[in-house]
Amino acid sequence: MSTKPTIVVLEGDETGQELLEESLRILDPGVTGVDVELKRFDLSLATRRATQNGIVHEAAVAMKTHGYGLKAATITPEAKNDVGSPNAILRREIEGTVILRTGRRIPGVRPVAGIHAPISVVRMAVGDAYGAKEWREGEGLDEVAHRTETISRRVCRLVSEFAFSHARRTGARVFGGPKYTVSPVYEGLLKEEMDAAAARYPDIKYEPQLIDATYALLISSSGDSLAIPSLNRDGDCLSDLVMQLFGSIAGAESLLFSFDGQLKPHVVMAEAPHGTAPRLFGKNVANPMAMILAVAALLSYVQAPGSEKASRAIYESTLEVVADGLATSDLGGHSSTTEFTDAVIGKIKNKLEVWSSLA
Repeated sequence: MSTKPTIVVLEGDETGQELLEESLRILDPGVTGVDVELKRFDLSLATRRATQNGIVHEAAVAMKTHGYGLKAATITPEAKNDVGSPNAILRREIEGTVILRTGRRIPGVRPVAGIHAPISVVRMAVGDAYGAKEWREGEGLDEVAHRTETISRRVCRLVSEFAFSHARRTGARVFGGPKYTVSPVYEGLLKEEMDAAAARYPDIKYEPQLIDATYALLISSSGDSLAIPSLNRDGDCLSDLVMQLFGSIAGAESLLFSFDGQLKPHVVMAEAPHGTAPRLFGKNVANPMAMILAVAALLSYVQAPGSEKASRAIYESTLEVVADGLATSDLGGHSSTTEFTDAVIGKIKNKLEVWSSLA
C-alpha cells in the first residue's frame, strides 16, 4: 500500500476545469519535488446530473479518507429541482466549519489606499444567517418577517483557534470581530472565544474591533498582516471586500477546513474563489493564478517531505512572474494561460534547485 499523500481532485466545469488542469501541471512531482498521488472525481454538471449528485458524495468520502482536496470551479444550476451546489454538499459531508480566504497585493496592481500586507478572513462555514429558519406573519403593512439564526460555541472556538494559529504561521495580528456590544448573547459568543484564544496565544498581537469599525479601518490598514475571525455572513461580505481592496481576485485562494477533536485540521480543501468564466472557455486567456495559489496553500498543509518548501516556491514564483511583466489580459498583460503557467513552472524548478544547493 502506498504511503504517499493522496490529493482528491474535484474536476469542474468550463474554464474552471481548464484552470484546474493548469494547477495540476504545477502539482506534478517533477515540478515540486513532492511525491503525491491524485484521485480524480468528475464533478462537472453533466456528471452530477447523471449520478444525481452521487459523484459528489463519493468525492466527499474520499476527502474524509485522504484529508486533502483540490477543487475546480463548478456550475450551480438555478432551477430549484436541479442538482444544486456541490459546495454545499461537500461542506456538509466533510463537516467543514471554517473557510480561510486571503487577499494579497499583486505586483503592478494598485491596491486601495495604502493596503499592502495580506489580509486573511477566517469565516464560519456553517450556521448564522445561512440555513436560518425564516417565516412571515400578518398581512399588508402589518406583515412581519422573522428569522432564527444559530451559532455554536464549538464553531466559534474553531474559528478563533484557527485565526490565532494562522496568525502565528503568517506573522499576522488578529483583528476585528463581531458586533458584540449590540448582541452580547449571540455575537458575544464569538467574542468570548476570541478572548479565550488570545489567552492561549499570548505571543500574537490581538486587536478586537466591532464589525462596523473593522470595515472602516480596513480601508486605512497598513503594517502587519491581518487575520480576521468572523461570523458566517460577516465573513462572506468581508471576503468580497478584501478581494477588491487588492484590485483583483486573481491573487487569492480559498480553503475549507474540518477539524479533529484536538482542533487540528482533518480535511483541507483548496480552490480558487472565482467562478467558471464561461466567456473565457476554450480561449486559453483566463488567469490561472488563483488556482495555482490554491495548490501552494494546500501543499502548506500536506504532510510530505518538501511540501512546505514547495508551497513557498509556488507562492514566490507566481508573484515573481507577474513582477517580471508576464501576465494575462485581466492584469494588463498579453500572455496566454499556458504561457503564464509555463513561466511559473520554470521559476519553481530554478528556485528549488538553487535552494537545494544552499541547504
